[in-house]
Amino acid sequence: MFTDLLIILACSLLVIALFRRLRLPPVLGYLCVGLLVGPAALDWIDSARDLPRLAELGVVFLLFSLGLEFSLPRMLAMRGTVFGLGSAQVALCGTALGAALWLAGLAPVSAALLGLGLALSSTAIVGKELVSLGEVFSGHGQNAMGVLLFQDLVAVLLLTLVPVVAGQGGEPWYWALPLTLGKTLLLFFGLLLASRWLLPKLFHEVAQSHSAELFVMLALVIVLLTAWLTHLLGLSMALGAFLAGMLLGESHYRHQIEADIRPFRDILLGLFFVSVGMLIDLRLFAEQGWAILGATLLLLTLKFGLVALLVRLRGEDNETAWRSGLALAQAGEFFFALVALMRQQNLLEAPLAGLLLAAAFCSMALTPLLLRGAPLLALRLRRKAGRESPLEEIASRSAELEGHVVICGYGRVGQSIGRFLQREGQVFVALDDDPVRVEEASAGESNVHYGDSRRRDLLEAVGLERARLLVVAVDKTDVALHIVEQARLHCPELQILVRTRDDSCLAELQAAGASEVVPEVLESSLMLASHALVMLGIPERRVRQHLDEVRRNRYRLLHGFYHGAQTNLLDAQGQPRLLLHAVNLPENAYACGQCPADLHLEELGLEVQAVRRDGIDLPLEQRPQLREGDAVLLSGPLQAIEAGEARLLGGD
Repeated sequence: MFTDLLIILACSLLVIALFRRLRLPPVLGYLCVGLLVGPAALDWIDSARDLPRLAELGVVFLLFSLGLEFSLPRMLAMRGTVFGLGSAQVALCGTALGAALWLAGLAPVSAALLGLGLALSSTAIVGKELVSLGEVFSGHGQNAMGVLLFQDLVAVLLLTLVPVVAGQGGEPWYWALPLTLGKTLLLFFGLLLASRWLLPKLFHEVAQSHSAELFVMLALVIVLLTAWLTHLLGLSMALGAFLAGMLLGESHYRHQIEADIRPFRDILLGLFFVSVGMLIDLRLFAEQGWAILGATLLLLTLKFGLVALLVRLRGEDNETAWRSGLALAQAGEFFFALVALMRQQNLLEAPLAGLLLAAAFCSMALTPLLLRGAPLLALRLRRKAGRESPLEEIASRSAELEGHVVICGYGRVGQSIGRFLQREGQVFVALDDDPVRVEEASAGESNVHYGDSRRRDLLEAVGLERARLLVVAVDKTDVALHIVEQARLHCPELQILVRTRDDSCLAELQAAGASEVVPEVLESSLMLASHALVMLGIPERRVRQHLDEVRRNRYRLLHGFYHGAQTNLLDAQGQPRLLLHAVNLPENAYACGQCPADLHLEELGLEVQAVRRDGIDLPLEQRPQLREGDAVLLSGPLQAIEAGEARLLGGD
């Protein structure tokens, strides 16, 4: 088991890193890892007996996290979706798919079971993608989650029915159904009592101890204990985890619990997708490629159309209907367990089982791509037929604007700037490349457009040459640098204000043509420092002079910081952070007797912040000679600081 985990994690590390670079969903990466290391390809892992059980915990943690996002009142409000839309979807899709399998020559009972199995969708994939896209609480997200919850109940029932159909079950289906529902109600009310009386006291006691370790352990125990109790009742462990998360979602500790279990959830969920990929035989794609393609398209099209029709009949709009259909069009992970059980009971032949599993796998693999492309498709479909292209439409809307503000990046910072501009009656146009954010903003504002701000034609369409100010508020420094370069080439006299997280690329942005660069972290530090000085009674005029001096000197005073044991030495973009480090000069140090400027430390990427002698800062402009006992304060990346210390001490 240890060797299997090592191989899976090592391969996942390489493949997921590659998929991140290619901007592909990690789920596809894990599925590909399973295909590669499984017995049908490289055969590095022949049969990991404990891997499916470990991987199933990933789905348990995912459903628990989703449950934390739902309150009990919200779930009660969704009962129409869960039992109404859910039951209709399973019945209609199961009937249609079962009929198609029966017409293909399968026995009626086997066709009915497989049809119901294919009617169920992937809780793991849909749940993970809806969370990553921020669409859990959208109309189609609510529909998908409600139906998936009902499908979990049906999944338990189907696993119970297979031995009954094969003649080995101990009880008929009309006893199994109410028994399953009764167990679910028993579990729900048991968890409800625990969440009201026991768990708040436990979390309060653990929170009082101020021990992060105890809090994490309590969160893990709750998830695993809930799953174990549900398993004892013969129900889906994921269903029990969702109910527990939903009932804990009303507590004050919801966000902390979610943050604590997220690493376990993501790793275990990755193992789950790897285990799914290992079930597929690659040789089938070479031998029956066209049959697999046809079965996959039939499955996706049929489920997509039927779900969209049901949602539309409920009175919801077209976009919610087709996006709900897209979210539920694939087969689910439960189908793999159902096929394996039917093979054991001799209800399904091996060739047909392989074909169905391959088609189910393909439908699951396509789902992340479809869900991620849906927001952009929705924006395009909203445009009326016969109107201009998006670029022409943006240009026509901006044609009358003069002296306006262009905001590139409409995230948290861009939206804050926009609100202040609105209060002052200043007209602005915003661009953002997040389709979900644009979709949300467009509902209340007509001046927010989707597009890549690096495109010169898009900047021209929003009337950049007539604008009074360009605000670059994107989160990535390389993108901001490209926007500044394009804007400066297009409009040499335009005022350009750039927001960055820190000062790591301040010089490059100013060289590219930025009029002002505001490092977010440093400006917040300046504001805190200024408030502290004012509260100490220092005159505001003097405080403003300090702030102006720091800004004129390009925040030199604030460059770098002393790192600690928990400090991440890389920033959000993976670039080395600027650190502060004091080098105390011992006797016979190479730098003794020399001026700091003569040591050419700037060639190493370092800046001498100060030279301190007996606790007093020496004026650097007077070129002081270094002596034994002096402390030379350096700022720069870690590697440069190590090289600078070596030069100060040994002359290297």
